[in-house]
Amino acid sequence: MSASWKQLLFQILVLVSCRRINTKTPGPTPPPLVPITSLSTDERSASLEGESHTEKVELLNPVNLSLACTWTGNQNKLPNITGFWRKDGDEVENSQVTVQLEGDQYKLKRVFSIVSEESLGSYSCVFGSEEATIEFVLAAPQIGEVRDKPIVSYVGDSGVIACKMAETKPKPITWNWYKANGTDKEQIFAVAEPLRYEIKNEERKTKLVVHNLTEADGGLYYCGAVYAISTAMSHVQLKVISFQEPLKPFIAIVIEVIVLVAAILLYERCQSKKDYTAGNGTIDQTNTMTQGENSEPEESSSVRQRKI
Repeated sequence: MSASWKQLLFQILVLVSCRRINTKTPGPTPPPLVPITSLSTDERSASLEGESHTEKVELLNPVNLSLACTWTGNQNKLPNITGFWRKDGDEVENSQVTVQLEGDQYKLKRVFSIVSEESLGSYSCVFGSEEATIEFVLAAPQIGEVRDKPIVSYVGDSGVIACKMAETKPKPITWNWYKANGTDKEQIFAVAEPLRYEIKNEERKTKLVVHNLTEADGGLYYCGAVYAISTAMSHVQLKVISFQEPLKPFIAIVIEVIVLVAAILLYERCQSKKDYTAGNGTIDQTNTMTQGENSEPEESSSVRQRKI
């Protein structure tokens, strides 16, 4: 076989193999992970003179967070002690270090990559054998306004549920609404059911309107203020009642009044019968006595006539 034929055969084989590779269906592209090195850096610190202290930290975006703890120590002032970190009560792996006494203080510092909602929670630096603890509670801004009493609406009417983020809090990216479905939360998409739901979002406010209410629409509704790091949740209870429901106490009162009036009338009727019976007995006795008195003069007159 000549060299030209060999070269042609080689090109055909390469072309066939490339076609086979290109005919494969590409799989789903995994979401890109945020590189830890590209995260912004933030630092929070706290000082402790006693045994425990809690510091609340609000986060909006993924961040490399440096947590620094300073403890003034106890009376012993040992030259060095053991320090370590905990995450939600569990000791962070390979976090134990020897902390030197510097200027009558012990200092412990560590950088944590907070990249998602799972990264939030409680981070604690512990000095010595549980001698002192500083806790950092990491969370998204919380919705401070919580409604304790339920919102009451009627069957067939429209129910309006509102949530509000305080003016001192950062503006959320957007708002989401959910309805409790057993132990889970089912997100409400107003676009999919425009005749049933309506969502009105403002910067720090949101409203959910539920049209043509039924009793099945009653329950817990959750509003979620969406931030890049997490979603802050709050709940409101919606109670759907029929128009007859408010009349039930009034009807119960009317029934009680009717029963009471009937009892009074029955009592008065029985009492009047007794009075009537007692009155007839007195009249009969009076008539008997009157007749006896009237017959006595007649007898005496007849006797007088006989004597004459």
